[in-house]
Amino acid sequence: MQWLAEVFAHPPSLTSEQYLHVLGGIALKTTVIYFFLVIGLRVLGKRELGQMNIYDLVLIIILANAVQNAMVGDDSTVFGGITAATTLLILNRLFTLAMVHSKRLEHLMVGEPVLIVNDGKMIESRMKHEGVTEEQVLAALREHGLEKLEQAHMCILEVDGTISVVGTDAEVHKTRKHYRALRLP
Repeated sequence: MQWLAEVFAHPPSLTSEQYLHVLGGIALKTTVIYFFLVIGLRVLGKRELGQMNIYDLVLIIILANAVQNAMVGDDSTVFGGITAATTLLILNRLFTLAMVHSKRLEHLMVGEPVLIVNDGKMIESRMKHEGVTEEQVLAALREHGLEKLEQAHMCILEVDGTISVVGTDAEVHKTRKHYRALRLP
């Protein structure tokens, strides 16, 4: 049981009250870092989140390493790490709940789909604004079995960063909008 005491020990130079103050500081710093990263990643755009390539993966790894020290500082204890992780999990859950209850916040953070190809013609201003390259559109066409841009009725950059493609020969289904929100007790 000695090993268990060592795993969950706080720095010997601090009293329990002082250490609780340190953990509160970790939670506060973690909160600041969380919102900074959420806003920063949102500003980068949808394409950063849709299909990660090698430099996106490197960015995520480096970001994690860069902010770790800012969140926990010199505290390398298990409680310091648990405090930072718990804070991140709680903030993420609260942020998700806030977006569910606020359409304005959801629109601000998630965005909306963007038409980037219309009737076989790229809308370059929208592609440039969203950071989508011609090669990425052509790759999406190939993924959907189309060989030429002219075969695309429309391509839409979805909110998750993927590109949806509707071919010119696609069957159109019309539906009435009669959806109702689920009412939960």
